[in-house]
Amino acid sequence: MDDRIDSVEKLEAVVGKRPAAVDLKVIDHLDDLALGWLAASPLAFVTGGNAATIAITLAGGGPGFATGDRQTLRLPLAFVDDPALLQPGAPFASLFLAPGIGETLRINGRVAAIEADTALVEVRECYGHCAKALIRSDFWSAGRLEPPADSADFVDAGRFLALATIDDSGHADLSPKGDPAGCMTRMDGPALWFADRPGNRRTDSFRNLIAQPQMAGALLIPGSTQVVILRGAADLTSDAAARERFTVRDKAPLLAIRVDRPDLELRPSPALERAALWPLAAKAEGIDPARMFTAHVKLNKDKGLAARLGGLVMSIPGLMQKGLDSDYKNNLY
Repeated sequence: MDDRIDSVEKLEAVVGKRPAAVDLKVIDHLDDLALGWLAASPLAFVTGGNAATIAITLAGGGPGFATGDRQTLRLPLAFVDDPALLQPGAPFASLFLAPGIGETLRINGRVAAIEADTALVEVRECYGHCAKALIRSDFWSAGRLEPPADSADFVDAGRFLALATIDDSGHADLSPKGDPAGCMTRMDGPALWFADRPGNRRTDSFRNLIAQPQMAGALLIPGSTQVVILRGAADLTSDAAARERFTVRDKAPLLAIRVDRPDLELRPSPALERAALWPLAAKAEGIDPARMFTAHVKLNKDKGLAARLGGLVMSIPGLMQKGLDSDYKNNLY
């Protein structure tokens, strides 16, 4: 593959260095705002397994199906499509959605125990993710629809991907990807391709793939309760021809990702059915992503100069929301 990216140095030469400020909104516990998000969330994507057997599943029910306290996330196994993935000691990453909200809540850690048919997750990271993936996929504007019956056709029509990766130290990451149909994922012979778009610039998933190329993904067509679960080994490239196939609004992505001969499983998701996301009945109340981002910057344990300056800047009323609105308008692609 031309222009293959197989080191962090090559990655940063293409997408830039990871900004120090991206970690300022990461806290190591569930605060009241995160617990409020869980109370409103009917759906989560969940990563389990290990470097050799990384896997992804969905969990869902009514709002508040998952609960927690400061250091523990509680996920009842009855609401998980593949509960056997959650084993004590396994790395854990999750992505929680709230109805009508573009931003998502990410909670990472490790499965501490299974008690009373509930996975108890030790929380190590909690932070909000920007809304670009859900905006680009028109996630919340969908009505109920019948998806393609063939997995390859489903891939070509997909609009939202939850990408699960794990590094060589056993730390899991779950990142949202979104695009219009035909520009999210594509089959090209035996390979599946997708692109990278501007996001929160953490680049965790790509760093993980460089260290350990096995990945898993849950691909959705908003409006359908079917899902394609995919697994395989991924390569990153900056090859111009590969990237240009994913051009949207005259903007080509900086990276394209190839998964050679992926395992594709098209199946119904009971979690998606229970979550009843589409058509959207009402936007979740009491969820203010800008307020949560600001609060998490202030709660961050990093007391260095960047953190102190970040907390000071975030104290300016409305600044975070203005920044988000500008970013979503001007940097969507």
